[in-house]
Amino acid sequence: RNLTGTRFVGRCSPEELRAAHDRIRAVVAGLDQFDDGWILEIAEIGLLDRQFLLERHLLSHDLTSEGRSRGVAVTGDEAISVMFNEEDHLRLQCLKSGMQLDEAWKAVDELDDRLARELPIAYDGQLGYLTSCPTNVGTGVRASLLIHLPALVLTQKIKKVLAGVSQVGLAVRGFHGEGSDVLGNFFQISNQVTLGMTEESTLDKLQGVVLQVLEMEEKARDSLQRDARPQVLDKIGRSLGTLKYARILSSQECMGLLSAVRLGVTMGLKNLPDLATLNEILLCCQPAHLQKRAGREMSSMERNERRAEWIRQTLGVSDAPQPR
Repeated sequence: RNLTGTRFVGRCSPEELRAAHDRIRAVVAGLDQFDDGWILEIAEIGLLDRQFLLERHLLSHDLTSEGRSRGVAVTGDEAISVMFNEEDHLRLQCLKSGMQLDEAWKAVDELDDRLARELPIAYDGQLGYLTSCPTNVGTGVRASLLIHLPALVLTQKIKKVLAGVSQVGLAVRGFHGEGSDVLGNFFQISNQVTLGMTEESTLDKLQGVVLQVLEMEEKARDSLQRDARPQVLDKIGRSLGTLKYARILSSQECMGLLSAVRLGVTMGLKNLPDLATLNEILLCCQPAHLQKRAGREMSSMERNERRAEWIRQTLGVSDAPQPR
C-alpha cells in the first residue's frame, strides 16, 4: 500500500520518507493489535538484529539494508508485521502455519481496513491499489505457501513440476522468499498476477496448484518406499546420525540433514525426532539465531561448532565422542 499525495519510496526525498514513516508509525502504534508487540526503526538496530528478524520471516531482504526512516511493527505473537517504507510505504504481512490461507488473508484484510480508516491509501478505480512495482498493481496481494518437497527432488522430478507451476502464473522462490536460495528442499510458491483477479480467486488458485504439487510429492514418496526403500532408509539414518554426533555443521548441511529426517517422519518411520523438534532446530540453528543466543557475533567456524553442539543437546545426545 502507498499513501495518496506522497511519492513512491524510490522517488521520495529524505523529508518525505520521514513524514511518511512518522505518520504510519503513529497510526500503527494506536492499534490494540500491537499493544503487546514492538515497533522498531531499522536504522537504530544492528545488522545482526535485522538478520535475526529476516530469519524469523518478520523482515524482508530489502529492509535488512541500511536506510533512514524505515521501520517494522510486529504483534506479540509474531503473526502480523507491518513494514514502513520498504518497496512501498506499507507492507502488511500475516504468517500462519499449515494451509491457512483464508485465515491469514482475513487477518491482514482486517488490518488493512483499520489502517485505511486513518491513512489515505492510493487507489485507482480502474487499476486498483497503486504500487511502485507494476506487478503488484491491482489487489496488491502476494500470497505464498512454503512447502517441503524432498521426494520430488530425490526422484529428479522437481524441475518438471516447478516448470509446470511457473506456466500457470505462479512464482517459485527460496526459503526466505524473493531473492533467496532454496534450502533443505523447501520451496515458496506465490501468485504473480494481482491485476484483474480478486483476492479470493488468487488464494483459490494458489491453494489448488499447491495441493496438486503436494499430491505429486506424496506419489514420489510412495515411489521411494516401493523402489528405493533401502537407499532412503540409509540416507535418513545417516542424516540423523550426523545431526546427533557431528561436531561441525554449516547452515546448508544442517538444512539438508533436517530435510532427510523430516522426510522419514512424514513417511511414518519410527524412532525419529518429532516435527516440532525438527522445526525448532531449523529455526534456531540459523546464523543470527545462534549469535543472539550466544549474546555476541561469531565467526563462521564458531557458528558451525555451536550449531552442532546445540543440536546434540536438543536431540538429547550426551555420549558424543570426546577428545583425549
